[in-house]
Amino acid sequence: MTTFVKICGLSTPEAVDAAIEQGATHIGLVHYEPSPRHVDLKTAAELRKRAGRHVEVALLLVNASQQLTGEALAAVRPDIIQFHGNESPEWLAVVKRIAPAQVWKAVGLKDAGTLERIQKYQGAADRILFDAPAAALPGGTGTRFDWSLLKNHRHTMDWGVAGGLTPANVAEAIAATGAPLVDVSSGVESAPGVKDVDKIAAFLKAVAAC
Repeated sequence: MTTFVKICGLSTPEAVDAAIEQGATHIGLVHYEPSPRHVDLKTAAELRKRAGRHVEVALLLVNASQQLTGEALAAVRPDIIQFHGNESPEWLAVVKRIAPAQVWKAVGLKDAGTLERIQKYQGAADRILFDAPAAALPGGTGTRFDWSLLKNHRHTMDWGVAGGLTPANVAEAIAATGAPLVDVSSGVESAPGVKDVDKIAAFLKAVAAC
């Protein structure tokens, strides 16, 4: 079974090209100003156009207003809109109903109780992305969660694993969780927000070896 790979936080044409050339199935563009991976909507639209239909493109928003969400969708036209804040299931359901894009929700996996609480997103999100619990910034912190929490869990929605993944540990993460999709950002960087082409290649090679 193929494991989908999302390289998130891309901000340059070179990074987009590298992710595509090395075999990523998804890329992510972050529109959230506090993040070192932030791109404005004009840049995000250009990068989305560059990716074409080679990969699925996700646009990441954090607690964005209704107006900003609409502007972002219109400007970038992503395949996926990924919410990474405290967005409610009700808001996701509205977006899912009106937007021509998949809706993903990132969730900080703290404990087994989180797996029960995410059921509220059933029908509102197309995919749950399990990440490390939010610290100063949501996502991109290089922190992993306890993968054993997902062992033998019966998922009722499409899902994936993010948080602290690197070329060195992604195979272990897949083996421990059975993740159908893995999402990496800081684990393929030479500095915050600066993607490393060699690390992207190494990450994808490690996933392929699984």
